[in-house]
Amino acid sequence: TGGGGPTGPKMPNIDFNMGGKSGIVYFIIAVVVMMVLAKPFTIIEEGQRGILSTNGKYQDQSLLPGLHFIIPIIQKVYTVDTKVRIINYASRMENNSGRSGIISKPAVTVLDKRSLPVSIELTVQYRLNSQYAAQTISNWGFSWEDKIINPVVRDVVRNVIGKYDAEALTQMRNDLGTEIEAAIRESVTNLKNAPADLQSVQLRDIILPKKVKEQIEAVQIAKQAVQKAEQDVQRVKQEALKRAAEAQGVAQQARIEAKGKADAITIQADAKAKANLLISKSLTRQLLQLEQMKVQSAFNDALRVNKDAKIFLTPGGSTPNIWVDMKNPQKRSSAQ
Repeated sequence: TGGGGPTGPKMPNIDFNMGGKSGIVYFIIAVVVMMVLAKPFTIIEEGQRGILSTNGKYQDQSLLPGLHFIIPIIQKVYTVDTKVRIINYASRMENNSGRSGIISKPAVTVLDKRSLPVSIELTVQYRLNSQYAAQTISNWGFSWEDKIINPVVRDVVRNVIGKYDAEALTQMRNDLGTEIEAAIRESVTNLKNAPADLQSVQLRDIILPKKVKEQIEAVQIAKQAVQKAEQDVQRVKQEALKRAAEAQGVAQQARIEAKGKADAITIQADAKAKANLLISKSLTRQLLQLEQMKVQSAFNDALRVNKDAKIFLTPGGSTPNIWVDMKNPQKRSSAQ
C-alpha cells in the first residue's frame, strides 16, 4: 500500500462500437420504438365498428372487427359501439345509468288533450346501424343518440298523448304502447341512411296528476257499486225465478194429484154405473119372483122358530119384507 487512496473494483468498459453495422442496428431499434409509440395498428372488437379518419376525413366504409394497420399521425381510428343500448325514461334515476349501454333520462312529461300534465315512462332499445356507422358519425357526430333517439321519442310521445284525455290513457295503455312504438320506428327509419336500428319500445307506466287519479278512482268505485247492484238484481231475479218454478212445480203436482183422484172417482163411478146397468138388465120378472120366494122361505123358517113374530109386507110384495119379534120389540131384523 502506498500513499494513494483506497482502490476498489473498476466498472467494465462496454464497447458499443459494432463496426459498420451499428448504424443499421440503431435505425431498426429506432423504428421499432417509433412503431410502438405511434401504434400503427388497431384492433376492433366484436360488437364494435371502427371509423377511419384520414387527415380529418372519415372513410365511408367502417372497419369490421379484427386487426387493422394505419398510418400513424395521418390516420386515426375511432371505435363506436354497435351493441344494443337502452334508454330508460323514468321518474327516478337508476344507479346503472351509463353502464353496459344503459342510459337513464327523466320521464317524458307532456300535456293531454285538456292540457293536463302527464308523465310517461318508457324503455327504448336500439343499436347503431353498423352498415352506415361511418355516415352516421360523419353526419350526426358521436353524440348521435341525443340528436336522434331522444328528440324523436319525446316528440312522438307528445303527439300521441296529446290526442287523448288523461282519464282514458290508463284504459288504452296497450294501444298507446303500440301507437308510440310504430311512430318512433317510422320516424327513425325514415332518416337518411337509417342511422339507428330500433329494437323495441316498451311503455312502462303512465303517471297521471293527483286530481285525475282521484277522479278515476271515484269513477271506478261508482262502477263497482253499479256492478254490485246489477249483480244483486240478477241474484234476486234468479231467486224469484227459482221460487216461481218451485211454486209452479207444486201447483202442477197438485193438479196432477187432483186429476188423478178425479179420474179415479170417475172410473169408480163409471164402473158402478156399468155394474148397476148390468144388474138392472139382468133383473127379470122371473128372477124377482125367485128372490121373493127365497125371502118368503126365510120368513117361514123364522116363523117356525118364533111363532109370535109379525110380518109386514112391503107394498107390491117386493122384498125385503120386515118382521118383528114380539118377544123383544127392540129387536129388528131384515131379511134379504
